[in-house]
Amino acid sequence: MSAETIALRQFATTDADFEAAFAGVLRPSEAADAAIDAAAAAILADVRTRGDAAVLEYTRRFDRLDAPSVAALEIGRSELQQSLAAITPAQRAALESAAERLRIFHERQLEVSGRSWSYRDADDSLLGQKVTPLDRVGIYVPGGKAAYPSSVLMNAIPAKVAGVGEIVMVVPTPAAVPAGATAARGERNPLVLAAAAIAGVDRVVTIGGAQAVGALAYGTATIRAVDKITGPGNAYVAAAKRRVFGLVGIDMIAGPSEILVLADGSTPADWVAMDLFSQAEHDELAQSILLCPDAGYLSRVREAIERLLPTMPRSAVIRASLEGRGALIHTRSMEEACEISNRIAPEHLEVSARDPGRWEPLLRHAGAIFLGAYTSESLGDYCAGPNHVLPTAGTARFSSPLGVYDFQKRSSIIEVSERGARVLGPIAAELAFGEGLHAHAQAALLRMPELPEGAATVGESGRPAANATSAAAASGASAGGAGPEADGGAAAGDSADGGGGGK
Repeated sequence: MSAETIALRQFATTDADFEAAFAGVLRPSEAADAAIDAAAAAILADVRTRGDAAVLEYTRRFDRLDAPSVAALEIGRSELQQSLAAITPAQRAALESAAERLRIFHERQLEVSGRSWSYRDADDSLLGQKVTPLDRVGIYVPGGKAAYPSSVLMNAIPAKVAGVGEIVMVVPTPAAVPAGATAARGERNPLVLAAAAIAGVDRVVTIGGAQAVGALAYGTATIRAVDKITGPGNAYVAAAKRRVFGLVGIDMIAGPSEILVLADGSTPADWVAMDLFSQAEHDELAQSILLCPDAGYLSRVREAIERLLPTMPRSAVIRASLEGRGALIHTRSMEEACEISNRIAPEHLEVSARDPGRWEPLLRHAGAIFLGAYTSESLGDYCAGPNHVLPTAGTARFSSPLGVYDFQKRSSIIEVSERGARVLGPIAAELAFGEGLHAHAQAALLRMPELPEGAATVGESGRPAANATSAAAASGASAGGAGPEADGGAAAGDSADGGGGGK
């Protein structure tokens, strides 16, 4: 096939209009369409009210499945095992190898940051943190023509390693029937079901869309409500996850996929071109950017893109993505490339350089960092070990990849000794009186039958007598005199707002 010219933006950081061109590349994709958000909200409200009946109605409408009950849409463990037996030996080996590497990585994650801990201070008080796995989680897996067994592994394995009690997987299986017709059974992808068997998923229900998110969040007669929902989906799924957040936890609202390559010109141009394709082929809104201080190398990568594009089965999608949101950017240096990378905070960041370790310390914001020419992003997508569920749209500035910690919660542990109560009591009381919260102060002071030597004594008001002025002010305020509560001021407003500070 002959090469195809592509309208891929190319500019330099030395250009007078660089900032404007850069902002144009980073302009976020369109926010969730108002119609999509409204539709998701309506579906969620219906599922919350009617439960299984609403789930069945939307499954019939959108997936063309006519099931007598939600229970009839559940896939039993025997079918999961049958799917595992039905795939090819090569497919099974690939799934099992990927799963094992994921388990090893997430078990290391558990060892490093997923354990409870405690210590005793100088007053023999016990302080610590208790780590508890979530009771029940729901994982959403795209279905139909889009079969993503890797998503099953990436969501279910860290949940399993974390010790989650029950993992419920929802996956749409639309029926391949003419418009207006329905079927009793949809298209069930054996690779997805095999992955569920390998990952140890407890339940699989063939529902999808906002109705599946609603069933997981609110619960129905058939599906018990979960504590958290993870996994990618279409715009309706993303809108539904956004709306149920707060009632349940979610992993993140994932945007279009992204890759940023920092190259010093030492990697074969074809390799980098294909890495840019690897994200562009996801969809038209995916983003692929190359930063390099070598202008000649940028030209070689462009030539490789135009030569290789016609050979790609998804060439139309890749072209639309590269022309719409891609860029080749010439930088003054690799140091400047790292600075720009931190501004972008990409989902996937490849450092395709002779000495990638030299640049890694300069990189602060990225979902995953792939070091060296041999570390293609696609290896991380499937089998390297770290999770491929990553923050997008610049949220790597404050978010992290999915991990065991997303399937755990942490509780503070405090056991104060008698001696500790005498030491901490005056501190807590002084701060509580200062906030006008007398019961807080008294709760601390009542546990102080004997104050430590040299500490202030407790006055008649119940406040440490050493601070008579503050005690008088507190007494006046509580008696209705001068003070913020007297005229409905700030303290009254704070009280109406829940007492402030989470106390």
